[in-house]
Amino acid sequence: MSLYLPPRYRNLLGSVEQTEKAIKAVKDMFQDNLSAQLALLRVTAPMTVLSGTGINDDLNGVERPVRFPVRSLDEQQAEIVHSLAKWKRLKLGELGITPGRGIYTDMNALRPDEDLDNLHSIYVDQWDWEKVIREEDRNLDFLKRTVRRIYEAVKVTENKLYVEFPQLIPALPDEIFFIHSEELLQRYPGLSPKERENAIVKEHKAVFIIGIGGKLSDGSIHDGRAADYDDWSTPNSDGYEGLNGDILLWNPVLESAFEISSMGIRVNPEAMVRQLRERGQEWKADLYFHRRLIAGELPQTIGGGIGQSRLCMYLLRKAHIGEIQSSIWPEAMREACHRAGIELA
Repeated sequence: MSLYLPPRYRNLLGSVEQTEKAIKAVKDMFQDNLSAQLALLRVTAPMTVLSGTGINDDLNGVERPVRFPVRSLDEQQAEIVHSLAKWKRLKLGELGITPGRGIYTDMNALRPDEDLDNLHSIYVDQWDWEKVIREEDRNLDFLKRTVRRIYEAVKVTENKLYVEFPQLIPALPDEIFFIHSEELLQRYPGLSPKERENAIVKEHKAVFIIGIGGKLSDGSIHDGRAADYDDWSTPNSDGYEGLNGDILLWNPVLESAFEISSMGIRVNPEAMVRQLRERGQEWKADLYFHRRLIAGELPQTIGGGIGQSRLCMYLLRKAHIGEIQSSIWPEAMREACHRAGIELA
């Protein structure tokens, strides 16, 4: 069991009731701030998609989706989403959204292969968002501007939360720091990717790591990323490859880097073909989503996911994601958390 129990931990909100009120406050405030920053329309999203269409998110390519037959569809297989990374792009094309505007939704997923710990649950809830862009927006400067807008939405939420719950003292720096995963490797060559994240985020408190999924100079990748939505193989203005990345914050309760968002400029047809080839997944080009993208039938977009329980956990200074959401936990984890003053839902 992977579990960190912070010494002398206590619930700053005092009670489960106050925690529930604060969770609602975070969710209400942040989605309003995010939609205003990025010009997003809220839409309703599916929990299931048909298998074999290429619409579901493959994550790292090894996680198993929850799959089941649908009687009314002649027993076709459907599966619960891992995320809506590709569905959103189809939706934007269907709605005819113009460049500069986009959509967001509440995404609820099941990931039964997750290793349960302080941050990971089999239940995933996030704000999935996607925005139409122009071809000339496919560059690093545009990515950074978008990241800064999302970070501003987080900071505004943190400051508003402090007004309602003064025990939750703001801790975020004024600016978010940008670094490419290759620069991170060169800076800390003897550390693992997670150790590099801890080192850089401890120093800067809020960091966006660029270029997740592409090969680094030592032949490794910083972290896994599917080949068919984020663009991690296109050269950018910093002289490296990658137009995607992760937002990480320094978590003072867990004393570690804390990812709240994975996002990026999405693949165009050329990047899609190149990345599928690099991963040995050329066969995916025949799937419904991939055929439409390669044929140029889908808009150019930028998008990502922002963890709802993760953001609440960070802003409310919680030690375990189970203090925010109700899920399934090993009994040994429940007992250990209870002894440490951490009450799992």
